[in-house]
Order: sequence, then C-alpha cells, then structure tokens
Amino acid sequence: MEKIRILVVDDDDAIRDVIQIYLRNAGYEVLQAEDGQEALALLTQTPVQLIILDLMMPHMDGISFCLKLREISHTPIIMLSAKTEDMDKIHGLSIGADDYMTKPFNPLELVARVKSQLRRYLDFQQPSGKAQDILELRSLTLNRTTHQVLLQGQEVRLTPKEFAILELLLEHQGMVFSAERIYTAVWQEPFMESESTVMVHIRNIREKIEKSPRHPEYLKNVWGVGYKID
Repeated sequence: MEKIRILVVDDDDAIRDVIQIYLRNAGYEVLQAEDGQEALALLTQTPVQLIILDLMMPHMDGISFCLKLREISHTPIIMLSAKTEDMDKIHGLSIGADDYMTKPFNPLELVARVKSQLRRYLDFQQPSGKAQDILELRSLTLNRTTHQVLLQGQEVRLTPKEFAILELLLEHQGMVFSAERIYTAVWQEPFMESESTVMVHIRNIREKIEKSPRHPEYLKNVWGVGYKID
C-alpha cells in the first residue's frame, strides 16, 4: 500500500524538521516547502493527502495559499499560527482550513489531529457501502460515493469537514444537532470549547448552499439548541 504523503509548509526550517520527524515516525511520507508559492509548484507535480500550513510566511502567506488551493482541491489543511486570538482562528477556518493549532504546539497532538483529518478524508475517497449513497432535499443533492454536492445541478465545493457536517444533517433531516454533537460526530474527538469551530463551518456551508445565508432555506438554527436541515 502506498504511503500517505503530507506536505509541511513553513518558513521555519526547525519547525518543518521537527514536524517531519514526528510524522515519519508515525509512518507518513513528508514533503517540505518554505512558502505558499513553492508549495503550489510542488503540488502540480506530487499529490498529497494532507497539508500542514503556517499562517505567516514570505512571498505567499498561508491565507493566500489556502484560498488558491480551495479553488481546485479539497485536501485537508491544518493551519499553524503564533496568533492566539479567536478571530484569527475563525478567519483561518472560514477561508478553508479544516483545523487550527497555535504555536508552540505539542507535536504528538499535531500527529493525533493529522490522523483524525486523514481518517475522514480517506473515508471519503472510498465507496461508503451504505444503502443510501444519495441524500437529497429539494434542489440539494449529496453523493457519498463521489463526494459531490449539487445545488440545482451545479456542483458546490465543500471542504471535507463541511461535507461531513452537511452529510450528518441531511442523513437525519429534521433532527436538531447541538454544536457539541456535531463536533464529536465529525471531528471524532472530545468537545472542548469548540462551538466557534462548528459555527464557522455552519456559516461557510450556508454561504455556499443558501440564496440568503441570513434567511436559510436548508440549514437552520434552533435557537439555544443547535442546527437542523429540513
């Protein structure tokens, strides 16, 4: 079986090398890039299954890289930053990152998050084996087998986490899910002050599938309880 390949993008040589050591010990193949431009050039030649991305870099920073990548790829991104403010985390998630860690970080925790992201992403690459691979609601269609979402016949590009949230809610149409229940089901890890993470992903989904995100037709709030699709 071919090794899973991970790209580490950071202008700090020492950080890249530390991450590479831990990931290789976990059995992954690791590629390195010093900035977003180098990373994009590398990706045209070599596919990867996950990207670990620094926010602040010269030439092309993490935000610019993430925006460009999301035009063409759903590859999971774990963003790294020395910034600790919630708004920085929310911004990183809102432009397409799947997870966010602040520096300094525990390399073992990073490896655990890598495994969590890869588990869900690689599951999406295989047929689900479920009886119902097509989930539909009015003009919205989610195909588990092809990992596609269509709205009125037009493809909607979602990140793996956005897809997983939409899949969960479409599979249980009309049921209300709290932010905690969504997080534990999709991220598959304990819920610890992660409500803002779920909120950002819900907002991103609405911006992609709703005519008016402020007045959603599909993904609705149940105030004080959670979210549902009906």
